[in-house]
Amino acid sequence: MSLTWTDIQRKRLTELNATEMQKERFFSVEKDRDEAFKKQELSLVSAGKQRLNQLRTEKKRPSLSVLETNLVAALTDSGFVQVTTPIILAKSLLAKMTIDDEHALFSQVFWLDSKKCLRPMLAPNLYYILKDLLRLWEKPVRIFEIGSCFRKESQGNNHLNEFTMLNLVEWGLPEESRHERLAELAEVVMQAAGVPSYRLEQTSSVVYGDTIDVMYEDIELGSGAMGPHFLDGKWGMSGPWVGIGFGLERLVMVKEGGQNVRSTGKSLSYLDGVRLNI
Repeated sequence: MSLTWTDIQRKRLTELNATEMQKERFFSVEKDRDEAFKKQELSLVSAGKQRLNQLRTEKKRPSLSVLETNLVAALTDSGFVQVTTPIILAKSLLAKMTIDDEHALFSQVFWLDSKKCLRPMLAPNLYYILKDLLRLWEKPVRIFEIGSCFRKESQGNNHLNEFTMLNLVEWGLPEESRHERLAELAEVVMQAAGVPSYRLEQTSSVVYGDTIDVMYEDIELGSGAMGPHFLDGKWGMSGPWVGIGFGLERLVMVKEGGQNVRSTGKSLSYLDGVRLNI
């Protein structure tokens, strides 16, 4: 007879950021399993305490905050301008992204009332701002935003209800250079994030249609699109552009070898990847 961890033991190991290998051990008898669990838990707790001490004495800032600083520096050095927009989004702006009552994403939106919601993405506000900036500034216009977004996501290891997005857009570049430019901008972000190993993969999304995703193994770190795009006309805009959106918590998780994106996000239970009930 082969035994593995109990549900309670497995949950605790997951909380403590155990690796898949550590969570897939097998035993012949309960005594061996329970003794192994105590040793494994003690080792993970010790590692967590060391990391918290490092945060207190050396880092002073969690990795998510450090990543945001690094991304701002890298993108502004690359000619991008940072913008900040409201978290509360009008339903009418969401509808311009084709997200209406029949859309697959509609049920994931946190509605505040019949006309307002917490933004599930940064793109509507960036479209809104770009419409004026394209009139006021010479092309190319390069902007980006980093901020919280909210979705009623499934509670898997790679999803959060509140997550931090980076969305960058470059509008007004030569149409024939879009694919090359998208790859260049992905490289800027991945280098700033300290994740040099990745691949670009063509796929599709429920909002943008055809997309080019930034993948690490089987984890989607970012998703890129380019225009002219069918959404542009809804905003009264036209012309070639490229844009990419990244989830910062996933970038931190991959860079630091984490197993659970909830540990890298904004939390009352975790601090800089460490479960606090240790």
